[in-house]
Amino acid sequence: MKILKKLSKWLLGIIGALVIASYIFDYDYILKGIRVVYFTGHATAFIDDYPYFENDTIKKGTTSDAWPLHKNYNLNTPTKTLTSTNNDLGTVAFLIIKNDSIFYEWYAEDYSKNSKTNSFSMAKSITTSLLGKAIMDGYIKSLDQPISDFYDEFEGAETTVGDLSSMASGLDWVESYSSPFSITARANYDDDLAKTILNQNVINTPGKEFEYLSGSTQLLGMIIQKASDIPLAEYLSKSFWQPLGASGDALWQLDDSDNRLAKAFCCISSNARDFSRFGKLYKDHGRWNGKQILDSTFVATATKSRFKGEPYGYGLWISDYQGKDIFLMRGILGQYVICIPEDNLIITRLGHHRSETLVDDFPTDFYIYIDEAYKILEQ
Repeated sequence: MKILKKLSKWLLGIIGALVIASYIFDYDYILKGIRVVYFTGHATAFIDDYPYFENDTIKKGTTSDAWPLHKNYNLNTPTKTLTSTNNDLGTVAFLIIKNDSIFYEWYAEDYSKNSKTNSFSMAKSITTSLLGKAIMDGYIKSLDQPISDFYDEFEGAETTVGDLSSMASGLDWVESYSSPFSITARANYDDDLAKTILNQNVINTPGKEFEYLSGSTQLLGMIIQKASDIPLAEYLSKSFWQPLGASGDALWQLDDSDNRLAKAFCCISSNARDFSRFGKLYKDHGRWNGKQILDSTFVATATKSRFKGEPYGYGLWISDYQGKDIFLMRGILGQYVICIPEDNLIITRLGHHRSETLVDDFPTDFYIYIDEAYKILEQ
């Protein structure tokens, strides 16, 4: 017993020393990460995490623009491949929207059309949408405006807001999801996100090549907020959530209750139907119910690869699977809003996991969802 007591004291002492050291060396965000992830029974970020963070509300309008139901709504059955994929990867929502009507809709147990789950990096597409709106509103001049116009910390840098949106910023960010000491982990769990971002430097020539960096979108969100002098959640509500007739309020995770800076690179919690509205908006060249919500030229630019052969435009992923022009919003755990304009088709999937195998820059489940959606439509 004495040995056990001594070991317990040593263990508590070591833990106490590590906690103190984490605060001294500014790694206390790791403690929050442990508390949010491991103490809730998870091994990594998870789709239902918004109650563990501060959030700002993206308010819906007084009226909702409900999705019409297709005349064949849910009459066709899911394929065996889709069912097994959904089961294996923990899909919680799957929608097929054909000709602007919901053709097929499925939710896992304990989830529904109103359930909020984390968008993860689909928020990057929404942040870029706010960039397009800020240009329309005159807060930002164009995609070519230098970031140094907004933050003196980047004086002399040639990076533009368009470079941030298209993942060609040249920032010295390292996109790592495995190390708790990575800047990506710090950005997700730290309480002063602006400090983290403004300590970044431009080390590569911007505007030359695609390099996916969450820090680029976070800086873009900070610039949009600074230029407009409107919190991102409020600007999103006024610019898109209300005009698009979203069915419910959404939440945007913040870094801290005092700073209240939205995580522009991730973490909008909403439902599949409301996320799908952005697919329709871009498919329809920025128009919604006859009103130009987003500039059509901006939409055309965003939905095409900026760099030849690369899978990214401005805030949107780009694919030519099956010879079709496809653009999509995409999140780390297999969150997708896939848009195929030539077939007037939107496929939305939300869930706990994605395939680990990549083919041509996309997880293999991305291709499965497209293939199986067409099979359901053709029944």
